[in-house]
Amino acid sequence: MIVEQIMKTDVATLLPTDTIADAIQLMESRKIRHIPIINQENQLVGLVTVSKIHEATPSIFHANEHPEDMKKPLEAIMERNVITGHPLDFVEEVAGLFYEHKISCLPIINNRELVGILTETDLLRTLVELTGAHQPGSQIEIKIPNLAGKLSEITAVIKNRKANILSVLVYPDKTDEQFKILVIRLQTMNPTLLIQDLRQAGFHVLWPNLPGISL
Repeated sequence: MIVEQIMKTDVATLLPTDTIADAIQLMESRKIRHIPIINQENQLVGLVTVSKIHEATPSIFHANEHPEDMKKPLEAIMERNVITGHPLDFVEEVAGLFYEHKISCLPIINNRELVGILTETDLLRTLVELTGAHQPGSQIEIKIPNLAGKLSEITAVIKNRKANILSVLVYPDKTDEQFKILVIRLQTMNPTLLIQDLRQAGFHVLWPNLPGISL
């Protein structure tokens, strides 16, 4: 999956000469926490976040004492060294940027122009959709040797039971690098017979560990 499939294209933006008050009003009206700052050519020049606003504005108990703070231009508080992405970047690579740099949004640039924005909420929603966690179903975890062909063997067992696969995830077994953990989400509420089939085929089903089912 690439970024342009999940990014927001209706991006709320402001100019560097707009004020902190303008940013607060826009955030409240659009219910957003990030505002890319652009120039007249729609090129990204900075980023203002709700945390930047909190740092730059007085406490609500003293707001009336410093009204001039609300009139400061955004260029005085905006982040200038902004990490950006491209519409054709892979979503999993972009997720790595969020993790590595501890950012909460990623402006998306194409031909030097701002074309979209991706937030941590967008990534979380995409993860839920990719894993099928928002759909009714069951999850099975299987410990398999790190060898070619094991996934096709397992899907053959699933096919025989006419079960529909919603998602497949693979991650390393932390206790033994020669094995991997395969997480399969299925569109069935009762995987008991399928688990029995998998165990009879010689696979080590970790979850669910149903009593009374053995080789």
